[in-house]
Amino acid sequence: MKWLLNALASSVGRKFVMAITGLLLCGFLVVHLAGNLLLLVGAEAYNDYAKKLHDQGALLAVAETGLFALFIMHIVLAFKLTVGNKIARGQNYAVQQFKGEGDGFGFGRPDTWMAVSGAVVLGYIVLHLIDFKLQLRGDISYAGLTPYDKALAILRTPLSAIGYLAGFVFLGLHLMHGLPSLFQTLGLNHKKYNNLIRVGGLLFVVALVVGNAVIVGWANTRPSVKATAKSIETSANSPVGTTSEEALPADVDAEKKDDAKPAEAAPAAKPVE
Repeated sequence: MKWLLNALASSVGRKFVMAITGLLLCGFLVVHLAGNLLLLVGAEAYNDYAKKLHDQGALLAVAETGLFALFIMHIVLAFKLTVGNKIARGQNYAVQQFKGEGDGFGFGRPDTWMAVSGAVVLGYIVLHLIDFKLQLRGDISYAGLTPYDKALAILRTPLSAIGYLAGFVFLGLHLMHGLPSLFQTLGLNHKKYNNLIRVGGLLFVVALVVGNAVIVGWANTRPSVKATAKSIETSANSPVGTTSEEALPADVDAEKKDDAKPAEAAPAAKPVE
């Protein structure tokens, strides 16, 4: 713990700790995407994944607390470094670019978007927590939904669909600057490997953004959760072999029920004596 406090006491140390937290958060993004891709496999696979995850109990709580601490530390350090560099140099903080290459994987200088993209990503995370962790959305009925059905119900709402897609795009913009900065701070950038870092980092960003966007798009092509649940409930409550009268809803007029009854056989004709 002492080394962390010593690192946070200097600007160079803050940049190093921020790079480490960013690297760990990128690892979480990969794991999170891998788990969510099970939605495309099917309800059983995703529900089993969710059950195994929540069965971890205390271990899951520790992991979530650690993740939250990483995220808060990353935000606080980013704010302090940005303000500190602006005061010291009288300009916005910009990472030292690769020699002759520029940063942002060669697509201009997205470092000017870091504050805006970071704020949008923060908004996306807050919405995600409200949707899945806190379950505070008044327009979603969480009761009785499996994890699979809950995910579909959330992703099919306009607020979550649009909010998540915007979050993914701005997350990509954030990483376009953050990854080169991370490699530089950790001393991993080198003229010999800069092209590999650029291409690998760009592929990572594209895969992350597209993978998450595909999940949202896929969820909005699925049948309505309510319609599916109603269909299942109707099937469960209608045993095989019921007559047409038994299968009719309770609110159907008695007259219609009578019409639905099989016609009674006419009485046999009395033989002539």
